[in-house]
Amino acid sequence: MSTPVLDHDHTGHADCCAARAGTTSAFAGSLATDVRTPDARDLVAASRSEPAGRPIRAATVDLLVLGSIATGNPAQPTAEAMGIRNGKIVAIGSRTDLDGLTGEQTQVVDGGDGVVIPGLIEPHMHLWSTGLFLGWEDCSHDANPTFDDVVATMKAAVVKAKPGEWVCGQLFDPSRYPGEPDLTVDILDQFSADVPVAVANASMHFLYVNSAAFKAAGITAETPDPPSGTFYRVDGRLTGVVGEANGILAIARAMPQKPPEDFANALREIMTTAAERGVTSMREASTGNIMGVNEVGFLHQVNGAAMLPTRITTAQSSLIPNATWAKAGITPGFGDDMVRAVGWKVIGDGSTQGRSAYLREAYLGRMGEYGAMNFSLDEFKASIGEGHAAGWQVMVHANGDAAIDLILTAYEGVLAGATPHDQRHRIEHSTISHPEQYRRMAASGISPSFLIAHVYWWGRVLRDNILGPMRVNGLHPVKTALSFGLRQSLHSDYNVSPIHPLRSASIAALRTTQDGGDVLGPDLRVSAEQALRAVTTDAAWQTHQDDCGSLEVGKRADYGIASANPWTTEPEAWPDITFSETRLGGVVAWQKG
Repeated sequence: MSTPVLDHDHTGHADCCAARAGTTSAFAGSLATDVRTPDARDLVAASRSEPAGRPIRAATVDLLVLGSIATGNPAQPTAEAMGIRNGKIVAIGSRTDLDGLTGEQTQVVDGGDGVVIPGLIEPHMHLWSTGLFLGWEDCSHDANPTFDDVVATMKAAVVKAKPGEWVCGQLFDPSRYPGEPDLTVDILDQFSADVPVAVANASMHFLYVNSAAFKAAGITAETPDPPSGTFYRVDGRLTGVVGEANGILAIARAMPQKPPEDFANALREIMTTAAERGVTSMREASTGNIMGVNEVGFLHQVNGAAMLPTRITTAQSSLIPNATWAKAGITPGFGDDMVRAVGWKVIGDGSTQGRSAYLREAYLGRMGEYGAMNFSLDEFKASIGEGHAAGWQVMVHANGDAAIDLILTAYEGVLAGATPHDQRHRIEHSTISHPEQYRRMAASGISPSFLIAHVYWWGRVLRDNILGPMRVNGLHPVKTALSFGLRQSLHSDYNVSPIHPLRSASIAALRTTQDGGDVLGPDLRVSAEQALRAVTTDAAWQTHQDDCGSLEVGKRADYGIASANPWTTEPEAWPDITFSETRLGGVVAWQKG
């Protein structure tokens, strides 16, 4: 069975602001009963920033880094030495240039055979939802080459479970299997009548559940769909497929709680995995959907216990009203150099490979199926306007070209006549898009962030089964965005795809698919320099971290020691570059064991 057709007009939702007001409060209480942050400001003082450094003579540095240095700065691409004081770069150049800057307390670090490169930026990933999923059964295509393997994986897990104990899986992707089969309620009910089963789609836009899970959540065939969520039905009967955030959250509220210490460990594990790939900063792209406003304070608590492996900026979920965030003390720029609230996240449409992204033209072989928007134009104007007026950087998820049309219209309506501020509003994913849309972005001061992994992991599936060759050749047109003078970034949308910025850059430069090496849209390939900027300086700019992304005087000393210099190696080799350590402000954040 394929994913049911979504309402093309999608105008039947209740008022979006009223819907947002009650969306996550119950869920926050259910998953975070032991984590209370009535005012997150109380936690920042205890949050652990990189050390300020010892009082030293102005002529000396805390840390002297020697070796092969690739700066990411075109004006000075390489260096032999870098001096760091109080977490910032104060000198960079030849060893001779830095003579006389060391003192008795200066630490000298030799990069050895490695290459010191700027810390990589992951501008859009999902820390909280993947923290929730961590430990769930692996239902990915890589681990389960056939659909029968997925069924067997979940069945074996249910056999081991006690009655009433939830069994959960993740990373299931019907588009990777012939016929695009769903894990329906009929299939999952065969395992057990008592054990609730839930499996998350790899896109995180769908959940597949059995009757026991529906029962635990109090959902029946008569339960109305929540705003911007769907309990899919056929002939009035629940199919087991649940769509979009509010539908998924309706099930998740009934799941067992993950203790705070387990959640803290899960978040650290994910961030450590990112650090292993050279990442020094990430943007959490939908904060608040698990623990509500407590998530920001919780991150400060975790960082206060021990410095996090990467910096993290958060994008607050628009499903929670701004007044609620503000009441907790969380306003634009709140936080410190390790954890800072910056963005405002709005979800426009669904998943391209799940056929819920909103398209101008119908999906391949599916007459009348266009996907859908989560809200109406007026509702998007209200949500975007709420974030903009509060001073947030607005980030709107939009995969389909029709979705981008509507979101740009909403942005234009909000920004018309508004006092310009340096908010750097964004469109996330921008999967199927066209030149005139980037012209509109440029005119409105909006920039795109591309889920470029679609090209590599799903390129052939999208071409052959979902979009067709003409549309797929224009997938994620990074080069088009650059031609309109836009700064843009590349992201993983983790756990939709692995956090691996150098692989993302490689995909943008090569545009080859994983299974077969086909090139999709060869005229859209970008230069190595452009691809690397999208995971360093441009990604830093887009996440409001202008003091990161390259190794220059005045910037933070965030760097990694890599096995090779990506600026002097071919893009084909970038995914194989490894790291031995990363540092934040010159302080070790992660080291290879």
